[in-house]
Parts: sequence; structure tokens; C-alpha cells
Amino acid sequence: MYKKFFNLKERPFSKTPDPVYLYPSRTHREALARLLHAVEEREMILLTGDIGCGKTTLSRALIDELGETARVALLTNPRLSPLEFLYCLASGFGVASPAESRIGLLEQIEEVLFTLFRQGRLPVVIIDEAHLIPHRDTFEEIRLLTNFQLDDGNLLSIIFLGQPELRQRLAHPAYEPLRQRIGLQFNIGPLSRAETAAYLQHRIHCAGGSEDIFQSEAIDALYQFSAGVPRRINQAASLALLEAYGREQKRIDSRIVAEVVAELSGL
Repeated sequence: MYKKFFNLKERPFSKTPDPVYLYPSRTHREALARLLHAVEEREMILLTGDIGCGKTTLSRALIDELGETARVALLTNPRLSPLEFLYCLASGFGVASPAESRIGLLEQIEEVLFTLFRQGRLPVVIIDEAHLIPHRDTFEEIRLLTNFQLDDGNLLSIIFLGQPELRQRLAHPAYEPLRQRIGLQFNIGPLSRAETAAYLQHRIHCAGGSEDIFQSEAIDALYQFSAGVPRRINQAASLALLEAYGREQKRIDSRIVAEVVAELSGL
């Protein structure tokens, strides 16, 4: 609706985690570097961050970066029992007919891992929303996957993506065996005010725009509302574009953002 008005080819603040739109803030660059290192070293990594901070988008950027060098099993609904987890993992690694028993599934997964090793490809397990894993037994099954090893290291890397409460949960003594297997940890923080301004401009440019649509005071208001959380920035900025289009304003000022914030605050 507003794309032509603002000379945009795409909607710049879509809700989908498109890695093309990932803004390389300092914290996001470091997070991606750690993810790549974990994959290359076949390590287990815990990546946490508040809701909407960009964890899922980072995982998609990682998949794009790895390309054909890796085989990624992406689990986006981790509310699974141990057996269900192994079934989804086997399916994610391309097993055509996953077995019904735990032993059968483990044998299939092991066969896939050794096949990928012989091909020189990196097996990667990404568990999004890992704080939703319901059973400690499921975490234990994940830990046991690291027993698939060669003499000089693991056969696969495992990436936990979750909210900060996942870190608190794993701090319990019952998870000590799993914590000892986690080689890397990182927490993604919010954007600064300067990064928020750069984030807005980055996404406008990615969508084909070239103008500074958001005035400085509008950016201040967006930052105050969002606290630097990308998803909240997207929510407000998207509505601000609609509001500006309705008013036939080419630039977004603080009054438009105030209207949008009042609307979102009432949800």
C-alpha cells in the first residue's frame, strides 16, 4: 500500500526473519561470529536474548552463511519428548523413514553423521525457542548426542536459541552434565540509540529506499518505545509508515510515532 509512496520495493519492517535485513550491530556481529565458530569447531553453544532481539534472524543468517558446507536440522517447535526429539532430528537430517524406536533413531542419526563427515560437510542442530523444551530428559537426550565423536572431536554442533530464562534453568545442578558440554555462551543485548537509527536506515535501504524517512525526533521516540529491541522497532516503524502514508507525509515525525505508540500501548 505505502511502498510506491515511499519508493520502496518491499516492506522494510516485515515480521518474517529475513537474514537479508539483519542489521550488523556490534552484538549481532559477535553473536554470528560465535555461532560460526561453534559450527566450525563442532561445539555446543547457548545463545540467549530477550523476545524480539533477533535470535531467529541470526539463525537464518547463519544457515545462509554456511550454505552447502553444512547440513542443518532446524527445530522450531521444541515442545518434544526425548523420542519425539530424535524423530524430528532424524527427519531434519533427511532420513526418509525415521525409525519408531530410540535405538533405531540413534542408529539412523549416527549413519547420517558419519556420511556427512565423509563428505566433508558440517552437521548442525539448531533448536529455536529452546526455553520451551518441556522435559529434562529431552535435554539429556540432546547432551548424549555429543557422544557421537571421533578421536579428535565431536561429529556435530548443537545450537540452543532461547530467552534468558533458559540460562537460569540450566544453572540448576541437575543440568550440570549438560552445562559442561556447552563450549560457548552469548547473550544478545538491545540496540543503542545510534544503532536504532542505523537499523532503521539499513532496513529502508534493503527495501530499495534511499531517503531518510524518519526524522531525528521520531527516532528518539521509537527508541524510547522499543528500548532498542528490533521486533518492537519493526512494529512501531511499520505502523508509522502506514500512518504517514495516510497523512501523505513523506517524512515521519515524532507526532506520528506518538500516535503509533499510543495504539500499540493499548494492545
